[in-house]
Formats: sequence, C-alpha cells, structure tokens
Amino acid sequence: MAQLITVDDPADPRLHDYTDLTDVALRRRREPAEGLFIAEGEKVIRRARNAGYGMRSMMLTPKWADTMADVIDEADCPIHVVTPELAESVTGYHVHRGALASMARKPLPTPAELLESAGPHGTPRRVALFEDMVDHANLGAAFRNAAALGVDAVLLTPRCADPLYRRSVKVSMGTVFAVPYARLESWPHDADTLRAHGFELAALCLSDDSVTLDELAARRPEKLALMLGTEGEGLSPAALAAADVHVRIPMEAGVDSLNVAAASAVAFYVTRP
Repeated sequence: MAQLITVDDPADPRLHDYTDLTDVALRRRREPAEGLFIAEGEKVIRRARNAGYGMRSMMLTPKWADTMADVIDEADCPIHVVTPELAESVTGYHVHRGALASMARKPLPTPAELLESAGPHGTPRRVALFEDMVDHANLGAAFRNAAALGVDAVLLTPRCADPLYRRSVKVSMGTVFAVPYARLESWPHDADTLRAHGFELAALCLSDDSVTLDELAARRPEKLALMLGTEGEGLSPAALAAADVHVRIPMEAGVDSLNVAAASAVAFYVTRP
C-alpha cells in the first residue's frame, strides 16, 4: 500500500502537478509539455487506470482516502492528503469530488498507425474527424458519443482542443480513454491518408449539394470518416473541398443546425455499422 503523505502547505512542490487548474491557457501548454493530465473524481481515475495510464501521484481530501483504498493499495506513487481548503488553494476551485490524480500520458499513434490498428471490432471502419473543435466540453461530449455509438477511432486536426484536458475528461466521464485517437499534422492534406486506407470522407454541413444523413446511411459504406467542424463556423472551405460527400441532418421548425456534440451523436448513431 502506498504511503499517505499529509501536506499542509499549498506551495509544497510535491503538489506542483495540481496548481492553477483553472488557468486554461497555462494548463493547455503545460500538461502536454510535462507529459501529464489530471483525472478528477473516483470514476474517472478508475477508468484512466483501467485504460492503462500510469499514475504519477494523487491528491485526496481525507474522506476520500477510504473510498479510494483499493486504488491506493495498488498505487506505486505518492498519495497526498490535504484539507478541502488547501485543495482549493492549490487548484483554484472547490474540488467537489475530493479526489485528483496526476496521470502520465501515452505516446500517440500516427494517423496511419491508428487506421491500421486492430481494436475490438478489427481495424477501424467508422472514424470521427474533428476539425478545430476548440471547446473542451464539446470535445469531451463528442468523445463520449463516439464511445457509446460504435466509433472505432477519432482523428483531431492540429488546432483541436486537448481531449485529456481536465474539462474534456470530466464531461466525457472518462470515455476519452476508451476511444483511440491521433492528431493530424497537415490538414486537409491528411485526407489522402484516410483515402489510402479505404475511407469515404463525409462532411456534415449545410451545402446546397448535400445528401441527407439517411441517404448516406442507406449506402452502407464499408469505411466511413465523419467530419465535424468547429463550433459556430463549422467545417472550413478547405475541409469541405477535401470531402467525398456533403451530408446534412434534416431539420424542422426553422432550425438550421445542432450543437456540434449533438450533431455528432445523431451522425454516429445513424451511420453505425
């Protein structure tokens, strides 16, 4: 069993991984550079461990030490016990769930490696491609939809938010750990990588020449990459030009579009294999 270490100084360097968690710009730079991410809450911590992420340390308030006893039993890292007030001072917010863990990131596969990898259903047949999705909550929700609705892998363009940022992980309820992903390096030129692996690229948009989502699903493409764009603007002109087909979700009552996370859920469900 790992040793419980009581820490009573918010400036203690042993708590460095947990400082300023509300500073989004700082954490977006710091976490990938230092090879870590923060898992918050019992369920998310357990899902991160079950997905094979190594634990660097934990920061717990006292009442959570019993709840997390089995995790502590198996941990090979420092377990810091702090008061709720000290946790708030370190992180910058009230830590409702009382349990935080600093986890080690894994190296990401290349897009080609991801598309050739064998998962529970064999090599990927349904892929989500998120272009410049910068809202962490939307990205976390979209990953949760992907995990729930049979998407085999996710590709992110260079400007997409970090799916392992605390907000994304929290909104996804840890399902970001269940869907393999890779980051594209040269979008939209990387569309050729998808085509080389047999994927049809379907762009969700409102263009005049789009087909309905039901029409696309009726064709039952063997390998399909569903492209969704950034909040508000949607897919870029370059992405639309790179797509093989434009697809729309039919709307009623004068509504022209859905939130990107909601649209992803509809698209993933209708086109599931």
